Amino acid sequence: MDVVRPEFVPDPSLSREEMERLQGEIAAAAAFEDDLGFDPADVGAGGETRTAEQSTLWESEGPLVAGVDQAFRDDQAVSAVVVLRGDTVVERAHAVEPAAIPYVPGLLSFREGNAVISALEALESDPDLLLVDGSGRIHFREAGLATHVGVTLDIPAVGVAKSLLCGRPRESLADPLPEGQRVAIEADGDVTAPDGRVIGYAVQTRQFDSDSRHVNPLYVSPGHRVSGETAAGLVLACAAGYKLPEPTRLADAYADEVKHTGR
Repeated sequence: MDVVRPEFVPDPSLSREEMERLQGEIAAAAAFEDDLGFDPADVGAGGETRTAEQSTLWESEGPLVAGVDQAFRDDQAVSAVVVLRGDTVVERAHAVEPAAIPYVPGLLSFREGNAVISALEALESDPDLLLVDGSGRIHFREAGLATHVGVTLDIPAVGVAKSLLCGRPRESLADPLPEGQRVAIEADGDVTAPDGRVIGYAVQTRQFDSDSRHVNPLYVSPGHRVSGETAAGLVLACAAGYKLPEPTRLADAYADEVKHTGR
């Protein structure tokens, strides 16, 4: 994969003010609407609903979905990418870059973004979609890691976060959500989007059938060239019995492998 917008490549030497200004430019360049180049219905396993002929064609020509996740080793960021077509792993790649700045809420892409881009550039395949461990539009300036990377590479991208950075749920999340349910996340005073605009969804990919324990939702938001509704549907389609969608679950495991083994 190649960088399309080099002016947006994360530069950790910028001042905080300059970083935030750049994020505003990235958000303005982002498309939070569907421009995918593939049918969202073709994402996910779903082989049981296809004929043998359809499955054979789909397994050879279906969209490539890349999961992206990070780990840290001392002062280095380890980014891992796992590319799947359906439930088949097509390729893996990783990169290790200095984590040049400490963690600052809202500026994650300047800490991890170069490692992510390097890992994606190392791929031989060209993914059709990125599922990124981090936020997309659910971000103070609507330009989280998924948006930053998606716009820089001009590829459809979705942010999949484990916690809510900003915004407010349209409905209370105090009680466990049933599996498959989604709740809109709206912009509030901490977000540059107009108050009340939907910037993503709390998505319940898995839930226990128990009153004594429960699984918290993921916070899914469009990164680039995908709408919020489609982003939520894509994450649900990639869920395979775990909380994390399969591409990012495998990327998480691969990042941990690289962190401990160096390869």
